[in-house]
Order: sequence, then structure tokens, then C-alpha cells
Amino acid sequence: MAFEKMRLSAVSVPRKKLIARFLVYLFFACALITISIFSPHLAPNDPYKTNVLIMKQAPNAQYPCGTDSLGRCVLSRVLYGAKTSIFSALVLVAVMFTTGTLLGILCGYFGGALDSAIMRIADTLLAFPQMVIAIAVAGILGGSLLNAMISLGATGWTSYARIARSRVVAMKNESYIHAARLSGNKTPRILIFYILPNVLGPLVVNATLQISATMLNLAGMSFLGLGVQVPLAEWGSMINESRGALQLAPWAVLAPGCAILITVMVFNLLGDTTRDLLDVNSTRTTAK
Repeated sequence: MAFEKMRLSAVSVPRKKLIARFLVYLFFACALITISIFSPHLAPNDPYKTNVLIMKQAPNAQYPCGTDSLGRCVLSRVLYGAKTSIFSALVLVAVMFTTGTLLGILCGYFGGALDSAIMRIADTLLAFPQMVIAIAVAGILGGSLLNAMISLGATGWTSYARIARSRVVAMKNESYIHAARLSGNKTPRILIFYILPNVLGPLVVNATLQISATMLNLAGMSFLGLGVQVPLAEWGSMINESRGALQLAPWAVLAPGCAILITVMVFNLLGDTTRDLLDVNSTRTTAK
């Protein structure tokens, strides 16, 4: 009994720390999302108003992060760009998550020609770097935020499909699935209430970790001129606009760069903690 209490205590303490870390990172992630939602009310100036008299002005009381080469408030543009950068990444990850999960579950459960066709497409897409395909697709479609999201989503769903398929293949012959069939449950009900809840764990972890990578990819597309088009405020396009004046007005590049760094770090730490927390829960369940 004493040994069992010591073992449970040793497991529960790290789990409590993981939960605390998860809540802290979740708070920061929610704070960033809240700031992006209320950015029109938080911005001290009009982010699109140009003024040749204050071009490349150093940070001051009126313009805390200075002005860019067109005399626009850098801080206001960073705040407005948060909505574009963060929400476009969240929407794209949600679409890739839904599409990849649906295709993976159908392939794993039914198999056959559907499984072979979709998995061969996924293998083909995975044979090339995601950014190379995205740049090629965006170059054909033209530069815009929607086209950049389409080009990145064309390959991003594959990881979810492969994870979901492997999990479904491993569980579709389990006894509780056979029992559900014998109880008269139709295939849609089995997929939704028996299969889906058991594959969501690793898919949610993958989605949380992919938010930061998607945000970086969208910023990279905008930096190359294949994503958000000027004068729309977005962190990647802001860096591209101001890189020519880096020596004279470094704040115009550093402000959106720091915004990308902080946001990516927060979502990366949130994803890592989510993965560790789910791993601990699965370990405890297995031990029982």
C-alpha cells in the first residue's frame, strides 16, 4: 500500500504541473486572440493613414512603435495584423483538421479503392516540401490571403488523414466495434460515437502544434508577395514592406517580427504541453 501511494503521488505531481502549465499557456493564447478581436478598439491610430511628414519616425508617445516608410503607425498595424495572422491560421488549421480527419476515418474504416486512391494522393503530396507546393499553387492562383490558405491547405490535410486512418485501422476490429454493429448501430453512428472520440486525442495535439507552423507559413507567403496584399495589415507583408528601410527604421521590421515570435512561441508551448498532458493521461489509463 505504501509503495502504491508513493507511485501515484509521483505520477500526480507532474500531472498537476502540466495542468498548471497548460492553463498558463492557454491563458496567453486566449489573450492574443482577444487582443486580435478587439484590435480596432486598442489601436492608438489609424493603421492605414499615411503621412509623409512623419515617415520613419522613431518610437515616441504618439507612436509607441514608430512609423513606417509611409508614415503609418506601426503599433496600430501590428494590432490590426494580429486579426489577419492569427485568425487565418486558426481557420486554416480547422479546415485541414476537419477534412483530413474525415478522409482518414473513411479510408481506415472502409478501405478498398477509396483508401488506396486517397492515400496515394497523400503520399504524392508528402513527397514534396509543403512550401514548394504552396508557392507553386499560389503562383498559379495569384497573390491573396484566400489563395495562400488554399495552397497551404492543399497539403496540410495529409497528416491528419494518415493519423486518423492508422488509428481507425487499429480499432475497427475491436470487440466493442463488433458489439456496436451487433446492437444494430448504423455505420454513421459507429463512426461518430465510437470511432471519432477515440481518434481525436492525437489529432487535437497535431492541430495545436500546427497552428504556429501554419502562421509562419502564411507570414512567409505574404512576405513573398503571394499572400496578403498591401496595404492590408499582416505581419509577413509588413516585414516585406519595411525590409528596404531596415537600417533607417528597424522598428518597422522588429515590431511585426516580435509579434510573430511571441505568438508562435505561445502556441508552440501550448501544443507541447497539450501533447505531454495527453501522454500522461494515456499512460495513467494504460497503467490502470
